[in-house]
Amino acid sequence: FSEMANIFGYASKNAVSKLVVKLKEAGIVEQDKNGRLIPGDILTSLPILGNVQAGFPSPAEEELVDTLTLDRYLINNPDSSFLIEVAGDSMINAGIQPKDLIIVDRSLLPKNNDIVLAKIDNEWTLKYLYKKGQRVYLQAANENYPNLIPRQELEIAGVIVSSIRKYK
Repeated sequence: FSEMANIFGYASKNAVSKLVVKLKEAGIVEQDKNGRLIPGDILTSLPILGNVQAGFPSPAEEELVDTLTLDRYLINNPDSSFLIEVAGDSMINAGIQPKDLIIVDRSLLPKNNDIVLAKIDNEWTLKYLYKKGQRVYLQAANENYPNLIPRQELEIAGVIVSSIRKYK
């Protein structure tokens, strides 16, 4: 609040507090669970204008269906999630390309066939997790890569919940 008082030229934190209340009411800012101010939905929402066929072409009709914030759509547990950029092509058949950003959720319990961020024998990788009885291994989504079986350790850092690709 002290920083905001300086930025906006207010003499007191009380004046800033009143401003923050108005900004929250307008949806411009929100407070996270730690009390920090973050951008509100009004700043990060995009309109949903219906749907489009990915198969045969069909007549398009544009209508505002709803608005959506990408962070709320992609991230279920913001306090336990983070982004990481993908390097390499071992997951291309899962639709994950080099330079994609993936969202990793540390709070999810990894299940069979989940894509996970894992540390195997002291090296980090992104792979499918498979458990068969007592046997655990990681499998790439590219036939050019072998299955990875931990020799010493396997640590799962989180489950991949989203992949983001920028085309331009």
